[in-house]
Amino acid sequence: MPPATPTVSIVIPAYNEEASIRACVMAAIMQTTAASEIIVVDNRSTDATGEIVRALQVEYPDSPLIYFQQDLEQGLVPTRNFGLDRAQGTVIGRIDADSVIEPNWVAEVQQAFIDESVAAATGPVLYYDMPLRRFGLKADDRVRRFILTLSRDYHFLFGSNMAIRRTAWLAIRDQTCRDEVDELHEDIDLSIHLAQNGLKVTYVTSMVSGMSARRLEDSPRDYSYYVHRFERTYARHGLMNPVLRVPMWVFFAIYPLGKVIRTMQHRKLARAA
Repeated sequence: MPPATPTVSIVIPAYNEEASIRACVMAAIMQTTAASEIIVVDNRSTDATGEIVRALQVEYPDSPLIYFQQDLEQGLVPTRNFGLDRAQGTVIGRIDADSVIEPNWVAEVQQAFIDESVAAATGPVLYYDMPLRRFGLKADDRVRRFILTLSRDYHFLFGSNMAIRRTAWLAIRDQTCRDEVDELHEDIDLSIHLAQNGLKVTYVTSMVSGMSARRLEDSPRDYSYYVHRFERTYARHGLMNPVLRVPMWVFFAIYPLGKVIRTMQHRKLARAA
């Protein structure tokens, strides 16, 4: 008897994301294969994030859109955990509030998890607010596959585009770092705990999520602090393998050119306005 097709919940942590949350949720609703749940967890937003999600619930009453407020703690990890704990799907997709998943994303996640040995999956990213988006997607895919080849048995999860089997989440939940001071990469922390428990992470080229390149607008100091989250996360877990630092070096390498392209984009838009 073939394995049952897994059900997929989508969890979206959000904090002051009024500019992007509608596009994110709409992409989750308009899937070729419907998610069983779309859970938005609002973490003390002071803008219109909540109002936009509630309006979408009215606009699409037949969608499985659920809105929660997580007001007990400020931070991505407790907000993520709140959503993952409440998701009922066999598989829990986790994306950012500025992610725009491709229309076949749920179907690709389901296909990946038909293999019962897969505990988590991740895929490439399309930067939807940069030029030459499809070329960028191919480049992103190749870089990520190269990184995974180097790291061999250790596979990274990318928080803007990942899914985890519910049983795997329950197995590692209490081991994951709380990161109260917000200095780690929470998705890398998940990857580490999955690896330590012998739980398989797979990379799926066709599991594509769009995301914003807004990080390139950070100052060099802020960008450096963000990228060094890799180093701090590995240090927290006592991991010294230099291969695991490759994503950090890649992020540093793309910043100068990406910053120039982003600046030119803004100037072009300003002239056209």
